This record gives sequence, C-alpha cells and structure tokens, in this order.
Amino acid sequence: MASDNINIGIVGLGFMAAMHIRAYRQIDGANVGAICDLDPERLKGDFSKVLGNIDSGDPVKLDMSQVKAYQNFNELLADESIDVIDICTPTRTHLRMAQPALASGKHVICEKPLARTVDEARELAAAAEQAKGRFMVAMCLRFWPQWAWVKEAVDSNRYGKVQAAHFQRIAEPPAWGQAIYFDGATSGGALFDLHVHDTDFVQHVFGRPKSVYSTGFTKVSGAIDHVLTQYEVECGAKVSAEGSWAMTPGWGFNMSYRVIFERATADYDIGREDEPLRLFEEGKEKQVIECEGTDGYAGELAHFIDSIRSGQAPSVSADDGLCTVEICAAEEQSVQTGQPVTLR
Repeated sequence: MASDNINIGIVGLGFMAAMHIRAYRQIDGANVGAICDLDPERLKGDFSKVLGNIDSGDPVKLDMSQVKAYQNFNELLADESIDVIDICTPTRTHLRMAQPALASGKHVICEKPLARTVDEARELAAAAEQAKGRFMVAMCLRFWPQWAWVKEAVDSNRYGKVQAAHFQRIAEPPAWGQAIYFDGATSGGALFDLHVHDTDFVQHVFGRPKSVYSTGFTKVSGAIDHVLTQYEVECGAKVSAEGSWAMTPGWGFNMSYRVIFERATADYDIGREDEPLRLFEEGKEKQVIECEGTDGYAGELAHFIDSIRSGQAPSVSADDGLCTVEICAAEEQSVQTGQPVTLR
C-alpha cells in the first residue's frame, strides 16, 4: 500500500455499493480499484439505474478501464493491489464473505447488520479480533452530521440530562432487491435492515440497554417489518425508536428524532429541507442548527480510511456490531412473545 493511496475492492454491487463509490470519490487517496459480483451486467460499472431510500444524487458510472472486475471473490482476495475489501453483499453472506477477507490480511469494512443471528455475529467478531487488518461495521448513522451533533450534545451535558428521546426511521417497502429483503428469514425484515441503525445509535449514545420491550408486525418479509421499541437505559431516560417498511407505496422514506433535555428540545427531520435540525432552548428563540459535513456514508468511510492510515482502531468495532445484533434479536423476541427481554 502506498503511503497515501488506498485501493478498495467492493463486493456486492447494489444501492449500497453505489453510495460507497460516491463517498470514496470525496476522500483523497481512496481509489476504487476493483469490483466483484456474480452478475456480469453489474460488472460493467454502470449504477445509473440503482435505486435506494436516500437521494443518491448524480448517477454513478465507473471507468472500467481503470477498475478490475471479478466474478470470483477469491480472485479479488488474491489481488495484492487491493488494500481494502468493502462488503456490500446481503446480510446472509456477511460471515462467509468477511471471514476469508479478514484471513487474507486485508482491511475489511462490512455493511450492517454484522449478521442475521447472534451466533454468526459472534463468529465474525471473533474472526475480526484475530485479524491483522482493520475491521469496521458500516454504521453510517453515527457519522450523519445531525446525529453526531446530538451525540455530542448528550455527552457534553450542555442542555442538562436527557429526559426522553425518540428515533424514527420509516419507509415504504423497498422497491429494489426484493428477492433479498423480502426473505425475512435471512434479511431480518425492517427490524434488522432499517431499524438496526437506530438500535445502534441508542447503544452508541446511552450504552447497552438493560432491557427492551417491543411491539410490531410483519407485512412484506415474513419477519418484523414494523417495530416500536422502548429501551431501558442506565441513565433512566425514556428512550424509544420506531422502524418500518409498512408505509403504503408512494409514501417514501423519512428519518427523524426528538430529544428532550432538561433545558432544551432538539428536533430533527430529514424531510424538513429548510431547517432539518431545530433547537428550542429555554429563554431563547428557536435556533436552526447548521451541521458541517455531507452524509453518513462519506463520514464513515473517511473515518475508516483515516483509521488505516493512522494505525488506530476504527470507532465502530466488531463488538459494537455484535452488540447491535444482540439488541435487535432481543427486540425480535419481545415482539414475538409480547414480553420485555432482558439483555445481559
């Protein structure tokens, strides 16, 4: 690996791969050097028809004269010019893709969730612990500017303690990749694929919950596609999150939060383009908070590249990813049993 340039091989060429390619273009010295997929059409490098729930901006097209194309994953791993493996394949494949990638000595970033089951997540976390390269779970929400802002606001205690917080991520069913997403046994439905972001953010801000109580239902996947969870957290704040793929087609996608501090309320809504983050502080006029940065994808990948260059461990560890899967599994159990579930 050259001192400044880092070559990335992306495996799994769907919406997330397109978002990652766009993000890497914003990072100096980060070069997409290879792509890998079983579908030869995707190996042409044209992502202009790829759809997702976040506006992806300009269509992505790779100059394939500068990018290697692999159908065979082992051949990608054997390519000594590639420094990083970026796993954007379906959840059910994460363990079997990440294990050999980690064993190869390359650095690995793996899309969320770490795995569909707790057992697989534990196995992958153990492999990451033994690996020579850096490993990170791609939990982009931690790096979204407005969400990083509220994390800092909680940690600094500048508005007093948190009394309550509610996080929301709701959408119509995915219009893309339905053969994958609608197989709830392997995808985990909206709970594991969408709501997982907020579950991870809850543990990021408030620590591992003591228990969860969840209600929900299935709609399109056979797994939990709408979930509302109350988290019992150490500080005593009333923390909840709602995730859904159950909105009627045409509704679209939205993510938001409301955090009630002792002396202020923070209110974020991605759909409120003119003032997405508002702060209502005691004795002051409403403030519109301007946050620097672009989006969580660029933020998380820049952080991962920086961790490789600095030799420091990324801030989102395999154990973080395991903890998030454990919490999601507890939420799934709570929905199924109608009872609170204690987390040890």
